Amino acid sequence: MSVALALSIAFAMAGCGGTTYFAGRTLPPSGLTNRVLIAIQNPNSVTKGALQFVDAYYDIRSGYTDSPPSFSIAGYTNALPSTIQNMPEEQVGGVYGSGDGSFVIVGYAKESVTGSISGLNGFSSSIFITRNTNYLFAASQTSNVLTIVNQAAGGSYPLSLPDVYRVSTNPGGSVALAFVQNSNYVYYPRQLTSGQSVAYSGGPSTWPKAAKDCEPQLTPQWCLFQVQSPDNVDATGNYYGAPLTFDRPYKAVFSADGGTAYILSCGPECGGSVASVTTLPIAPLIFISGQESGALPTTSAFTSSIIPVPGGASNALVDSTTVYVVGQQPQLVQGHTLFAGNLTVLDFSQSPVNVSSPIPISDGVPEGPSRMLLADDNTLWIGMTKCTNGVRAATGQPYGCLTMLNVSNPTSPTVTMLESYLGDATGIAAVTGLHKIYTAIGGQVYIYSTEDGSSIDNQYVTVTGIAADVAYMDGLSDSNNTVY
Repeated sequence: MSVALALSIAFAMAGCGGTTYFAGRTLPPSGLTNRVLIAIQNPNSVTKGALQFVDAYYDIRSGYTDSPPSFSIAGYTNALPSTIQNMPEEQVGGVYGSGDGSFVIVGYAKESVTGSISGLNGFSSSIFITRNTNYLFAASQTSNVLTIVNQAAGGSYPLSLPDVYRVSTNPGGSVALAFVQNSNYVYYPRQLTSGQSVAYSGGPSTWPKAAKDCEPQLTPQWCLFQVQSPDNVDATGNYYGAPLTFDRPYKAVFSADGGTAYILSCGPECGGSVASVTTLPIAPLIFISGQESGALPTTSAFTSSIIPVPGGASNALVDSTTVYVVGQQPQLVQGHTLFAGNLTVLDFSQSPVNVSSPIPISDGVPEGPSRMLLADDNTLWIGMTKCTNGVRAATGQPYGCLTMLNVSNPTSPTVTMLESYLGDATGIAAVTGLHKIYTAIGGQVYIYSTEDGSSIDNQYVTVTGIAADVAYMDGLSDSNNTVY
């Protein structure tokens, strides 16, 4: 079914008093079928956080006759909501509150908070929950731990990893990868079998050499392993294949078929030497007990899977065999090192992988959070933070934190719009089928047309407080997410 047809059916059913709309989803209490959720910080003098949503069909915050005057997620009382992990296929979202370190689950069908995750250790610099909500992984740089919350079986496991600051999980909810600042190593957790639990119960001396920590130590249930394992050597002491080489690894994204992890090494952007993308099979990394297969390094030569990316690599979006990679390239400007934003396209349908020339986009800051999302009309939207500190601003060029590209030809995108500076671009939501996106820029909500990049009137969706993130609650798929 086409997006347009699905939406037409949704509108017709809503107008006729129906109780369901596309994909068998239940019509929510608000009666709205095109909702954009907004994470708002400090909406008033007594409240530190709110989750409001608006009608993204009419671009209004209220009902048709101003009743109700606004829509919000019932039961949300947490502080400074900062990111929304959007999972419309499951009709839920995960919201992290940077003011109190909370993580809550929002039910889209009932438009209310359905649960809060306990067992976290301090504030999280990066946090994700699997789509089935069974497992949550949180990197706490202040606490120096990677926390695993096993909601399915109960229990919270803090695994020691000094200076851990990023975690990535695959869409299938079977692999998690952890990254340490100013390090060239990647780590992954694994749930132990009963036999492994007994074998590793004697403390660090009984752990595999690749294990950084196993918890709880007397009866370990989880271990955290280093990907470049010193265990995988043959009888002569050589690795099975070449050892993996990373250069300030920062994040991982995953192939469309789920079999490959693309490790982004941000290189010079993060104080290293060479930005690159390294492909890694996920089979040996699966954390679910007994489901992993193979070992790392594998028998293939990993050196051949390291793809240099001259434009930088700190974020990426996968679309079939095309991987759009965003990064910042350091340049010496007026005696100072500043950063210039770039998009590089990797075409994995070619062998060897075809790497495009860097395409200039909005500037940002080293390791700065960026947002990427595909939307209608073959557009790719990229949001940056601190673009005022980049090369464009310093050299008097037009600059802003939001870029729109046309990707009709995926391997040769063209920049079609660079929004003038409004502030940091911290959220993007593609309202699929309606040819628009919602954004959180400079703490406010803005709307843009995907047809030509023009601004759409936002006066009836602006918020009081700081808009930190946005999410299209009624997206067709979980790929409508700017956090993964």
